[in-house]
Amino acid sequence: MTAPMTAESTTQPPSPQPHFVLAPLAAHGHVIPMVDLAGLLAAHGARASLVTTPLNATRLRGVADKAAREKLPLEIVELPFSPAVAGLPPDYQSADKLSENEQFTPFVKAMRGLDAPFEAYVRALERRPSCIISDWCNTWAAGVARSLGIPRFFFHGPSCFYSLCDLNAVVHGLHEQIAAAADADDEQETYVVPGMPVRVTVTKGTVPGFYNAPGCEALRDEAIEAMLAADGVVVNTFLDLEAQFVACYEAALGKPVWTLGPLCLHNRDDEAMASTDQRAITAWLDKQATCSVVYVGFGSVLRKLPKHLFEVGHGLEDSGKPFLWVVKESELVSSRPEVQEWLDEFMARTATRGLVVRGWAPQVTILSHRAVGGFLTHCGWNSLLEAIARGVPVATWPHFADQFLNERLAVDVLGVGVPIGVTAPVSMLNEESLTVDRGDVARVVSVLMDGGGEEAEERRRKAKEYGEKARRAMAKGGSSYENVMQLIASEVNKFATNVFLGIVILLQSREGYD
Repeated sequence: MTAPMTAESTTQPPSPQPHFVLAPLAAHGHVIPMVDLAGLLAAHGARASLVTTPLNATRLRGVADKAAREKLPLEIVELPFSPAVAGLPPDYQSADKLSENEQFTPFVKAMRGLDAPFEAYVRALERRPSCIISDWCNTWAAGVARSLGIPRFFFHGPSCFYSLCDLNAVVHGLHEQIAAAADADDEQETYVVPGMPVRVTVTKGTVPGFYNAPGCEALRDEAIEAMLAADGVVVNTFLDLEAQFVACYEAALGKPVWTLGPLCLHNRDDEAMASTDQRAITAWLDKQATCSVVYVGFGSVLRKLPKHLFEVGHGLEDSGKPFLWVVKESELVSSRPEVQEWLDEFMARTATRGLVVRGWAPQVTILSHRAVGGFLTHCGWNSLLEAIARGVPVATWPHFADQFLNERLAVDVLGVGVPIGVTAPVSMLNEESLTVDRGDVARVVSVLMDGGGEEAEERRRKAKEYGEKARRAMAKGGSSYENVMQLIASEVNKFATNVFLGIVILLQSREGYD
């Protein structure tokens, strides 16, 4: 059901059925929640069209086919995209395809080229969309919405806690303050994030911002300008989790903040996205004791070198706990043959209590299983929220971007996490430095899975409680459910208002002729 882009133009008015056009950044962690959002909107009667690169459209064919079978008004729209304009190979149409850290900025800049085909697609629609929801990083969508006079919300992938920290850092000049500090070269010096309802400190390396690297200043300025020009923001969270930060974010931003999550609880079809055999994983989990398995996964982009894989594997083995560990194909295909041999030997040694999944795993299904009692995570917001939504406590191992502040939320604010102890960020791909060893992995897994005493019991209790609150938020009458209904209703009301005004204008013009 991938919809081809056509070139026919029209100036007809909006449809009485609200039509949301979603434009995620071409990266797994950004695409997945917006696919869930599209499904949620479609399930409530709105039309949802998600635009993406040809590679991602192919990957999402299962999602489109499922929507077609269920007669949901959801479509995946393929936009032509040429990464070659940035000197990248033609198949580099998603962030997980990048092989070097230096390719990230050219990749994001190449995505600016989606503006023309995106505008052509929107103009070719029979009726103008009600609203565009574009990723915070996709500044090119802002220009199209502005030129066509279409309301636009931005979708920010991280927690509202992080987003508030990020906004306050911009508004209060925290980046400039750090740059001007006498000890600016001290990577461990801490700075307080202004305007937060709780005390939050960051270092030079963990200060919020997706475009903090040298050479990304123009991208950051564009993103902030697009954020401030938007009509509102959609956030993948729920009020019972982040109420105080949602209220502060809305006040600081001066725009409506729509909390619609956890989006993963809306009928996520992992089989439509996973490349592994879900049945085999479920069968293995079925044999394990309740809450005995630690699930280990580090997201879709992060790529660990062989020496890091060795430390994770040996740490899991030394912990003595049952585990399910996801190793990405990208971490293996470029590895030396001895790495494959090591992994085979490791799997043989731990076969009685461990399972290694190579490739993409059905994470939501895994976290939903009764056997999973903990999650060693990189603290990407999707993963962290998926654990919270399923009542699973976490061991936190942040690596870059929003992950350090997400860790602070999980550990210090919500009380559902145990930190592994890292304090400095690393590169997304092929990071050479090794700040965590097998002893750290074994220790944090043991504390997470075995930790006794009041603190451990409180952590498990809170995780379960937030999981129950998450399900209530998405159920009929819950805060996120009601927000979705109100968001759709607001677009229906806008249409009704426009129709009424059109009739009034028409009647007035006829009276003038009379």
